Amino acid sequence: MDIATRVYNHRWKLDPIVRSLIDTDFYKLLMCQSVFTNHPRTQVTFSLINRATHIPLADLIDEGELREQLDHIRTLSLSRGESTFLRGNTFYGKRQMFRPDFMEWFERFRLPPYHLERIGDQYELTFEGNWPEAMLWEIPALAVLMELRSRAVLGRMKRFELQVLYARAMTRLWEKIKILQKIDGLRIADFGTRRRHSFLWQDWCVQAMMEGLGENFTGTSNCLIAMRREVEAIGTNAHELPMVYAALADSDDALAQAPYQVLADWQAEHSGNLRIILPDTYGTEGFLTRAPDWLSDWTGIRVDSGDPAQGAEIAIRWWEARGQDPRGKLVIFSDGLDVDKITELHARFAGRVKVSFGWGTLLTNDFRGFTADDGLAPFSLVCKAQSANGRPTVKLSDNRHKAMGPEDEIARYKRVFSVGSQAAQPVIV
Repeated sequence: MDIATRVYNHRWKLDPIVRSLIDTDFYKLLMCQSVFTNHPRTQVTFSLINRATHIPLADLIDEGELREQLDHIRTLSLSRGESTFLRGNTFYGKRQMFRPDFMEWFERFRLPPYHLERIGDQYELTFEGNWPEAMLWEIPALAVLMELRSRAVLGRMKRFELQVLYARAMTRLWEKIKILQKIDGLRIADFGTRRRHSFLWQDWCVQAMMEGLGENFTGTSNCLIAMRREVEAIGTNAHELPMVYAALADSDDALAQAPYQVLADWQAEHSGNLRIILPDTYGTEGFLTRAPDWLSDWTGIRVDSGDPAQGAEIAIRWWEARGQDPRGKLVIFSDGLDVDKITELHARFAGRVKVSFGWGTLLTNDFRGFTADDGLAPFSLVCKAQSANGRPTVKLSDNRHKAMGPEDEIARYKRVFSVGSQAAQPVIV
C-alpha cells in the first residue's frame, strides 16, 4: 500500500483510525476475560496521562475530530470473522482460549461513554464503568490520540513531502531489521500498538518484520493484524491487574498479598507460556523476595521498567535461590527498546536464560528527526486505571518517573512493600 498517497487523499472526510474492537493488544483481551470472571462488577476509572507535558495535545488535536473518532469506536462490534478467529483459533498452543460465556458477552459488547474536557493545553479523557467494559477503552483511545497527533503534523505536508517522509521511515526500519538479522537465535515480537504512528504503519512494520526476520519474528500484540497477517497474537498481562487488586485490598496485609492473588487467579486459568510474571508494579526485588514458591515454577518474567539488565540479573538470582535452572526460564524485555539495546541485552543474557523482546514504540513510531520541529517524534502517553470502587490506584514501578497515585498512598505502598529510594531512569517512550 502507498501510505503517503492514502494519507494525502483522506483529508476531506472522517477516516476512522480504529475500525475493529480487536484492533487492540492481545493481553487486553486475556486480562478482560480474567476480570470478567473474577471482578465483573468492580467499578473503575481510567484516565489519560500525558507524561510529556511539553507536548500540548489540545493545541495539536481538534476536539471535534477527537470526539468523532471516539464516537465512531463506540459503534463498533465484533464481526462474524473476528468472533470466529477468537473462538476457534489456537493461541499459545491452547484451543478455545476464550470461553463461550466471555465470547457471548464480547459479541454483544459496545464501549461505554467517555468524558472529554480540555484543561489548558491538554485533554482530560476518562472512562468509567464496570471493569471489563471500561478497560477496553485504553488501547483504542491511545491509538486515536497518537494518530491524530501524527495527522496534525502530516496535514501540513504536500504529497511528495509525504512520499519522501515514508520512504525515509521505511529505510530506517529496514536498516534496523538488517542489524537484527545478525543476532543468532533472536526472538522478537511487535508490542507497538499503543503508541504507533498509525494503524497502516504498524501493519507495514509487521510485514517488514515478517519478511526480514522470518521465524525470528514471533508475532504481534495486535489481534487484528495477527488475524489478517496470520501470525501469532502475543501477550499475557499488565500492571493494570495488580493496581486494581491492590486498590480493592481492605488492609495492609491484604494489600501485601494482592499482587500474588492476581497471579493465583491467572494460574487457575492459564498454563505454559502464558505464565509470565510482571513483577515491577511495586518493586521487582521485593516482589520476588516475598513471592510464594509456586511462582518460581512459572515460565518466565517480563522486565518492563528500571535498568533492564539489572532486572534480569535479579530474576536469575531469584530462580537460582529457589532451586530453578535459569537456562530453562524466559526473560522478556519490553521497555523502551531499540536495536542497540536489543543487541546488548541479547549478547549479555543469551545462554544464561531464554531471551525474548517485545519491541514497541521505536518499532511502530520512529519518525524522529524527519520534520523541522521534530513534531513526529514519539512521546510517552498512557491511559491507566486511576481508581477502583472509589479507591485510588498506585503504581511504584522500578523507575520513579513512572510512579503514579496520590502522594500519601504512594508513601503507604512503599511502606507495605518495603520499597526504599528508587532509581530514576529516562522515560524514553
